[in-house]
Amino acid sequence: MPEQNVPCLEVRGLTGYYGETQALHGIDFVVQPGEAVCLLGRNGAGKTTTLRAVVGLLAKRRGHIAIDGRSTQGMAPEDIARLGVAYCPEERGIFASLDVEENLLLPPVLMPGGMTIDEIYTLFPNLKLRRKSPGTRLSGGEQQMLAIARILRTGAKLLLLDEPTEGLAPVIIEKIGEAIGILRQRGFTILMVEQNFRFASGVGDRFYVVEEGRVVEHFDRQTLVTDHARIEALLGV
Repeated sequence: MPEQNVPCLEVRGLTGYYGETQALHGIDFVVQPGEAVCLLGRNGAGKTTTLRAVVGLLAKRRGHIAIDGRSTQGMAPEDIARLGVAYCPEERGIFASLDVEENLLLPPVLMPGGMTIDEIYTLFPNLKLRRKSPGTRLSGGEQQMLAIARILRTGAKLLLLDEPTEGLAPVIIEKIGEAIGILRQRGFTILMVEQNFRFASGVGDRFYVVEEGRVVEHFDRQTLVTDHARIEALLGV
């Protein structure tokens, strides 16, 4: 059980490399329990690399990463997952040869408190209607719903979502936003990479702007309202 006032996720001085190329240059941020925090920035800024480093998928990484106060230094991805972290990658990774329900049942339950299949179908009614449809028959929006839904059974309470609205129609983006709101009411903590500034501003509590592998700005929702024009200019919106 995490101690009171201990961040759900703390990242300090995070550096990361792809081969000899340095992609992260000292990333710093925190995510408190129950928050929705968004990493914003242009393509190639290092946002996805940061998520991959947090879950242990970036082999060459240095710096401090702690989940509920526990350092993940030297941990394998599967051990980090057992701390209650789940990652939904941008590419979704839906298994085409499996139907919706088989995809949902594929990830193992790692700790108590995960959502049941019925609860997931209540959150995403489209998936219930398509539960026997193979992955190849799903629309892009349905695939994104499935990618998010699949990590909810695991028992993880910290969800890392990479570009959850990328390429989706406005009506689907709205449904994804509603689902994130419900997940937060259930006590989930969310760290999200998002290019859609309008969507992010509606679901996030705090925001970090990443440029060239560094955090260059940090603001909350109130600052977003009072300093909207400057922030849009910073992001090139």
